[in-house]
Amino acid sequence: MIPPEDASARKRDIEDKLRQEQETLSFIRESLEKSDQLTKNMVSILSSFESRLMQLENSIIPVHKQTENLQRLQDNVDKTLSCLDHVISYYHVAKDTEKIIKEGPAGRLEEYLNCMARIQKAVEYFQDNNPDSPELNRVKFLFEKGKESLESEFRNLLTRNSKAVPSVVILDLIAGDDEIEAADEMTMEHLPENILQDLICISMWLVEYGRNLDFMNVYYQIRSNQLDRSIKGLKEHFRKSSLSSAVLYSPAIQNKRKDTPSKKAIKRPVYIPGTIRKAQNLLKQYSQHGLDGKKGVSNLTPIEGKEDVLDSEIDSYIHCISAFVKLAQSEYQLLTEIIPEHHQKRTFDSLIQEALDGLMVEGESIVSTARRAIMRHDYSAVLTIFPILKHLKQMKQEFDQVLQGTAASTKNKLPILITSMETTGAKALEEFADSIKNDPDKEYNMPKDGTVHELTSNAILFLQQLLDFQETASAMLASQETGSSTSTYSSEFSRRLLSNYICKILGNLQLNLHSKAKVYEDTALGAVFLLNNFNYILKSLEKSELIQLVAVTQKYPDKAYKGHIEEQLQTYQRSWLKVTMPITEGNLPAFQPGTKLKDKERQAIKDRFKAFNDGLEELCKIQKSWAIPDKEQRDKIRRAQKENVTVAYRVFWQRYSNVPFTKNIDKYIKYRVEQVEEMIEKLFDTSA
Repeated sequence: MIPPEDASARKRDIEDKLRQEQETLSFIRESLEKSDQLTKNMVSILSSFESRLMQLENSIIPVHKQTENLQRLQDNVDKTLSCLDHVISYYHVAKDTEKIIKEGPAGRLEEYLNCMARIQKAVEYFQDNNPDSPELNRVKFLFEKGKESLESEFRNLLTRNSKAVPSVVILDLIAGDDEIEAADEMTMEHLPENILQDLICISMWLVEYGRNLDFMNVYYQIRSNQLDRSIKGLKEHFRKSSLSSAVLYSPAIQNKRKDTPSKKAIKRPVYIPGTIRKAQNLLKQYSQHGLDGKKGVSNLTPIEGKEDVLDSEIDSYIHCISAFVKLAQSEYQLLTEIIPEHHQKRTFDSLIQEALDGLMVEGESIVSTARRAIMRHDYSAVLTIFPILKHLKQMKQEFDQVLQGTAASTKNKLPILITSMETTGAKALEEFADSIKNDPDKEYNMPKDGTVHELTSNAILFLQQLLDFQETASAMLASQETGSSTSTYSSEFSRRLLSNYICKILGNLQLNLHSKAKVYEDTALGAVFLLNNFNYILKSLEKSELIQLVAVTQKYPDKAYKGHIEEQLQTYQRSWLKVTMPITEGNLPAFQPGTKLKDKERQAIKDRFKAFNDGLEELCKIQKSWAIPDKEQRDKIRRAQKENVTVAYRVFWQRYSNVPFTKNIDKYIKYRVEQVEEMIEKLFDTSA
């Protein structure tokens, strides 16, 4: 059991806690009541605020809508006023621009184009909104007038500033690739920059707004004339410079030529002036002198004077070809800035026609001249074709690049000319070979002194000229083999073709020379003739690359010709048998030393001396007028004859000089051994 004291204490504690809880509960009730009251007050305030807001909204919204309508009306009024101003401005366009349009665009192109833009807009406005307005006709008239003025200004600007390119500038341009390191230094300005910009602006306007392409015809006509005049000016430059044998370049190029060696091999022009003159001079030289400077070759008379003109024409044509390519390239660059892209190729095609046709006609004229010369059997005329054809082939790639995009007929002009030249050249080569084989044996045309025949010198000279144009000549020969001038051939094949041709010429020449040698009544003179000609051929081959070309087909050609020369030397030596035979050991009369000679023996000795003397005198007299131009061969023959004759004569002279076979010893023993040697030493010397 709990003690009574503890139970009463616990009861008091419980009563105290209960009282505290009751007080807390009362406080909470009071707080809730206050909160409810505050909530009711707030709801009342918010309801009152909401009511007032609704009243304000109902008052403001109508005002806002009214203000918005007023603003819209204001904007419409402003736009209307702006439109009215814009429309009214169209009615003032004609008046504002008429004076400028009538005065033209010269000197104020930008302002003029701005006026044209205003007029164009006015035309479009009236056409769309008031097509019956008299103002439409007025602005249309001004627009057409302005367009005509722009076209006229385009023509005038182009005409006034399109000048033929000076020949010196063209020559610098041609030489620029090889002799001027900085390519930028050689750029060519056809038109001043400000003029070019004006032309570009006019061109763009005429295409975009003028709807007129006639100005392109104007452009190509004017520039075509300028290109043609530039090339003709270069031709005239060469014509005049040919009189002084000088081709002028600008100081820049002249200084470059003197001070700085070119780092690249010169590609253009490939023709060295003087090709034909060189050939004629060589012919003239060979006609007057032998290989050692003595008179020897036949009396060939080359035409003088004409070769200078011919050289000038070839040089001029080759330079004009190079000039055309450079100028055409430059013209295309200029054209691309002025002419719209879709019309550039057609316009360029028309632009170059006149100059290109002129060059092609001139080329065909050269071919025709060569054909006529070949018909007259003047095969040296083919020399005019070789340098030109070589240059055309080297320039063909650049030609094709320049003409890219032009009509097929334009592209084919150069290949047609090349084919024509190759055909003509091939025919000349073929007929020249036949002419060497069939050259007639005419007595009056044979050198009386047995020196080199005109046919030999001409043939060798012709072959030497081919060395400068080996690829060109090979292509000609190959075109005959394959029937096509456009095929590509290996260098070995081409070299063998040329070697075969040269060997054919030399073979025909050798056969013809043997035939001609028979014209001489004296076999010894015929042998000297063949010896001179074969020696001339051999020396000429050895002094040039011809010997290497011949060796492609024939091994050791030098040995073959040396064999021919030795054969003719032996034939010649047989002519001295009439001198040596009477005094040789087997033909000497036999007698006993110390015994008196019989009449028959004395007469035999006399006959031997007389036969020797007469034969020696006759041969020395005849052969003194013969000629062996080559000193080496001349000395060789003299040594051989002195050895053959003097050895036999010395033995004969020693045996019979002291024998009393005659009382008139000087009549028979006319020459000492030394005198015989001196006589032989004077062979082939007309001055002796």
